[in-house]
Amino acid sequence: MREMAYELGDEEDPLAPTSMGDSIAEQKVIALQEQLDQAKDQMIRAVAEAENTRKRMMKEREDGRKYAISGFAKDLLDFSDNFSRALDSIPAEALEGNDLIKNVLSGIEAMEKHLLNTFEKHGIQKIEPLDEKFDPNLHEVMFETPIPGKAGGTIIQVIEPGYVLHDRLLRPARVGIAKDDGQGGDQTPHIDTQV
Repeated sequence: MREMAYELGDEEDPLAPTSMGDSIAEQKVIALQEQLDQAKDQMIRAVAEAENTRKRMMKEREDGRKYAISGFAKDLLDFSDNFSRALDSIPAEALEGNDLIKNVLSGIEAMEKHLLNTFEKHGIQKIEPLDEKFDPNLHEVMFETPIPGKAGGTIIQVIEPGYVLHDRLLRPARVGIAKDDGQGGDQTPHIDTQV
């Protein structure tokens, strides 16, 4: 009956969609879809941020574990240097016929070797760059001198070896380098004087 009344045009069907009602409903759907898209975007960003934070924390923890011994290792470098100085201070002629000095020398050599093996076990590598090209990231120049036949910037003397812990510099190697003779060879490298 109701259908008949509407067909006859007596009244409008209140349940029938109107263009105004459609427009409001569509606007609500669009607004809700935008809110949903924003919520999805925020969720994706939050998940990505959480993952980045997790990775950063893992890297910091790994770096902390890897480099925790840096301060202690720097303190031990003096022992290595002193072993080398002790070995260098004994002249070869003093060893001839003197078993006591030979035994002392053997003991110092054994201690130095053991210390260097321990360094290596914990990721500490010695830098002795003789005849290598100067690298300001690993070396500290103590002097420059012209040397015939050597390219400018070539390390001609290692005054004190350097050390790295994994990929971090503990101490730069203190070196002397060949000075460029000014005949168009390699240019003198930039020298970083800060330790």
